[in-house]
Amino acid sequence: MLVCHCNIITQKEIESSIIELLDADPWQLVVPAKVYHAMKKRGRCCGCFPNVVETIIKVTEEYHLRHGSDDSDAVSFIDRVRSLRHEYGSSRHEGRTKGHRAA
Repeated sequence: MLVCHCNIITQKEIESSIIELLDADPWQLVVPAKVYHAMKKRGRCCGCFPNVVETIIKVTEEYHLRHGSDDSDAVSFIDRVRSLRHEYGSSRHEGRTKGHRAA
């Protein structure tokens, strides 16, 4: 499945890049910019970043469960990230009130 239309990047390419990053350091913070840098690409419109974040969460969770890491640590961390993503999703505008936004 094509995830990034600007760079023509598929879901499989993103997943393999995440796994390579986790193989280097299983507990590093993986973010979309780091994934794109590992693929020698850069975000252009960044519209794909929310999907890349979901892929990072899914692949990281599966990676740690597959490699015998302590399930409670990996799952509780990923659940916290998911809750933050929903809490600070697109409904918030950088914490600004409606009258102070430029657009």
